[in-house]
Amino acid sequence: MSTDAFTDGGRLVKMEVDYSKTCDEKIPQCEALAKAGDLKGALDQLLSLEKQTRTGGDTHSTSRVLVAIVRICFEAKDWAALSEQVLALTKRRSQMKQSVAKMVQECLTYIDQMPTKEIKLSFIDTLRTVTAGKIYVEVERARLTHKLAQMKEADGNIAEAATLMQELQVETFGSMDKREKVELILEQMRLCLARQDYIRTQIISKKIAPKFFDDPNQQDLKLRYYKLMIELDQHEGSYLAICKHYSALYRTESVQKDEAQRKEALRNMLLFLMLAPHDNEQHDLIHRAKLDKNLDELPQYKELLKLFITRELINWRCMCEAYEKELRLLPGTIFAVGDEMGDRRWNDFKSRVVEHNIRVMSQYYTRITLERMSQLLDLSQKG
Repeated sequence: MSTDAFTDGGRLVKMEVDYSKTCDEKIPQCEALAKAGDLKGALDQLLSLEKQTRTGGDTHSTSRVLVAIVRICFEAKDWAALSEQVLALTKRRSQMKQSVAKMVQECLTYIDQMPTKEIKLSFIDTLRTVTAGKIYVEVERARLTHKLAQMKEADGNIAEAATLMQELQVETFGSMDKREKVELILEQMRLCLARQDYIRTQIISKKIAPKFFDDPNQQDLKLRYYKLMIELDQHEGSYLAICKHYSALYRTESVQKDEAQRKEALRNMLLFLMLAPHDNEQHDLIHRAKLDKNLDELPQYKELLKLFITRELINWRCMCEAYEKELRLLPGTIFAVGDEMGDRRWNDFKSRVVEHNIRVMSQYYTRITLERMSQLLDLSQKG
C-alpha cells in the first residue's frame, strides 16, 4: 500500500510515523467513553490523535480517526456537534484528501437515518459546503445534490429541484461510474421537463450517447431515456423523431418479451410514422415497417399502413368508418377525443391523408380542374 498522500492544497505528504497500533487502542476506548456519556472527553482525545496522525502523514490512520469522530457524534445523536466537527476537520491545516473523502462517504450513510427533515437538510447543507469545489469528492457532492433535489421535489419545489440538479456537470466527472452519470442526467432531463424547460431538456439530452444503451444491462435506463425523449418531442410536434423513439423502445429486449408493451410500442411507432410529413426518410421507414412480422398481431394497423403505401386514393369518410373508433376511443390512444394534443394530431392525420391523395393524383394527372380535385380529395373548393 502506498504511504504517499496529498493534502487539500495539493502538497504531497510522505508517511513519517505509522499510528495504526495507537488507533487500534485509542479509537475503541474513545467510542466506549462516548457511549458512557462523555462525548466531549472522547472528542478531545480523538482530535488530539487526529493531529498526530495528520502531522505524521499517516493517511490511513487519519481516515480512521475522522470516521470515528463523526460516528460517535452520530451515535450520540448530537447533530450540532456532528456538523461542527465535519466543518472543522476539513479546514485543518494540511488535511489529507483521502481522509476527507472517507469522512464524507461515512457521513452520506447517516442522512437517511436522521430523525427529521430539518436535521437532514441542515446536515446536507453542511456536507455540500465542505465538498464545494473539491474534485476528489465530486461524486459524493453529486449524490448529496440529488438527494437534496429529491427532497425539494417532494415538497413541491420542482423549479428549485431542477436548478439544483443543473449545477451538476456530471458528464465531466472522471471518477463517476458511467451508469450513475446517465441516471443523474436522466434526472436532470425529467426535472427540466417537469418545469416545462424544453430547450434545456434538449441540450441536456445530447449529453447521453444512445450507443450506451446497446449494453443489455442498461435496458431500464434505455426505457427511461426514450420515454423522456418522447415527452420532449411530443411538445415539439416532431412526429418522425417520436416514431424513432418508439422504434428504439420496440427493439428493446424487455419490451419484445412483454406482449402488451411490444404491441403498444409497435402501434405508436406506426401511428407517428404515418403522422410524419412525407420525405425520403419517412418513405424509407414506412416501407421497412411493412416487413415487420409482428404486424400480424395488429391487423387493423397493418391494413391502415397498407393504405399509405398503396398508390390509391384514401377516402377519408370510409377510413373514419373503419378506423376512427380504434384510433380515437380506445384508452391510451394518441388521438384521444377531447384532448388538445389528440385533436391536433387527428387534424394532422387528416392532412397526411390529403397529402397522400395529392401525391397519388400527381401520378395520373398532368392537369386537373379545381372542382374535380376537390371531389377526389373530398374537400370543399373554399378550403
